[in-house]
Amino acid sequence: MPVVRRCIVWPVMRKIAVALMLALLARPALARQDVNIGIGFGLAFLPTYICQELKLVEKQARIADLDVNANYQRFFGSGPMQNAIAAGAIDMGPYGVVPLLTAWERAGGTPQQVFAISGMTTLPLVLLTNRPGIGSIKDLRASDRIAMPSLSAPQMYLLEMESEKIWGRYDKLRGQVVVLPPAETLNAMLSGSGDVAAYFASAPAAETALASPKIHAILTSSEVMGRASFLIMGATRRYIEAHPKMPDVIAKAMQEAADVIRSDPKKAAEIYLKYEPSRTLDVTSLAATLGELGDDFGAPVRGIQAYADFAARLGQLKNPPKSWKEIVTPSLANTSSS
Repeated sequence: MPVVRRCIVWPVMRKIAVALMLALLARPALARQDVNIGIGFGLAFLPTYICQELKLVEKQARIADLDVNANYQRFFGSGPMQNAIAAGAIDMGPYGVVPLLTAWERAGGTPQQVFAISGMTTLPLVLLTNRPGIGSIKDLRASDRIAMPSLSAPQMYLLEMESEKIWGRYDKLRGQVVVLPPAETLNAMLSGSGDVAAYFASAPAAETALASPKIHAILTSSEVMGRASFLIMGATRRYIEAHPKMPDVIAKAMQEAADVIRSDPKKAAEIYLKYEPSRTLDVTSLAATLGELGDDFGAPVRGIQAYADFAARLGQLKNPPKSWKEIVTPSLANTSSS
């Protein structure tokens, strides 16, 4: 470079460098914000375990120009978790579809009104029996008990939907339902002891039970209503309005977690067993199950309108949404949800 040209160029370049440095120094640092996420136990929570392990919420927040630290708090029941969300003790957590609809309606128009910000899973549910002569719920005797994890679980609504189809009465079998822990139910089914004749199970308990020749399926959730959400991440209007970018961050993190499950079920199985050690599950068998269920994880929500219409017929919703889009944030409104 000629001396004269170099004498002109270098001062200009130094000025540009100084200007860029001053601009960077003048840019305000992003304020770090905590997001507190409630979680429970079971395979349906796998996307949250992957988000925690791989820091996917933090990753998607950085893309959205946010500095976020995600904290995960364990709860031993959906009721305490949902009370913590309403009180603002945590920012978000999973709901079954009907509890989400109930929280949306009950607190309508208030800061505590709950909206869906991301789907988590559409894990299939299977009604199992250990009685050779039972081929459908029509074959259950009055003395046969039907076990499920809680009276507000998706399994309960599926049983009521199928009862409505068959008998025109959603509550036909309600008196036969008993609430039992999955492990206790599975042991009773396999041993044939007691009066539990049917068990509405989710993965991986369903796969474990069906490995026994004593157990067979008599009904699946897809036969009742097609593909439907099992868990949905919900947050209050108060939180969403204060953090308008976070619903999209969470939805993208959940979708990325679902992509991990689909692309690398072994890695997903290892993460699950790290957060929920098991005496009955190993990485190989769980990875095989996840390989079959990979499409049942993701951000879209499904079956909202079908559940809303049914809950309205039961009288559990007085003012159901006219469209499922009323209860979701914009990040979900244009997805393949329903």
